[in-house]
Amino acid sequence: MRWNPEDYAKNSDAQLKWAQELIVNLNLRGDESVLDVGCGDGKITASFAKSIPEGSVVGTDSSPEMIAYARNVHSSSEYPNLSFDCIDARCLDFTEEFDLIFSNAALHWVDNHQAFLRGASRALKRGGRLIISCGGFGNAADVLEVFSELVTLEKWKDYFGEFHNPYFFYRDRDYIPWLSESGFRVQRLELVPKDMAHQGKDGLAGWVRTTGMPFTQCVPEREREDFIANFVDRYLEKFPLDGNDLAHVRMVRLEVDAFKR
Repeated sequence: MRWNPEDYAKNSDAQLKWAQELIVNLNLRGDESVLDVGCGDGKITASFAKSIPEGSVVGTDSSPEMIAYARNVHSSSEYPNLSFDCIDARCLDFTEEFDLIFSNAALHWVDNHQAFLRGASRALKRGGRLIISCGGFGNAADVLEVFSELVTLEKWKDYFGEFHNPYFFYRDRDYIPWLSESGFRVQRLELVPKDMAHQGKDGLAGWVRTTGMPFTQCVPEREREDFIANFVDRYLEKFPLDGNDLAHVRMVRLEVDAFKR
């Protein structure tokens, strides 16, 4: 998939809000070393850099486009304790360097969470903390149902002959043995229902354009906007805008708070 960082930055308010809800409860001292895995456009990583002026923050992402954007927007002169690197979450190559590893709205794109957890364990200092929030079992079920209907329509079906589910939404019980095997002690592990709201049809379309690439990029670019509009219309037939012209999407986050033993 090819990400559009500018579009993501405009259409990821919910992801930012949920990340901030996690960060506010971390009680950072200000001198920690932090690794942000799946940093995307870098705005959350930069927020960490502001919070720990005596510490250091590394943002990693597998998307070269995201990393280039993050480096450009969050300059080293403004954030001397911040750096970005293009690294696959399954291939973390650090050894006891970090007090905290944080990952928000990223790991549901990763097909091997066990590899990530092993790498995270190696990268953390003893007693270091792991905070994860990603799509969990049942996440965006209504959205996926509408997409599953859409891709069978005569107009679109030929583009999806070899399509495979790109998302990895796990249960909390899946994570229990994986965390234990990777050397973590669990503080909190749960599936948390969330409501994601978008401003009208345009807001919903922007979110689909930004994060629905596994579907949208199967369609030729000349037809992509029609495909997105078709999705939005079908979705809002099932789940109409509320009285404030907001489109709601039922989400489920898998949230992990664990410490390296």
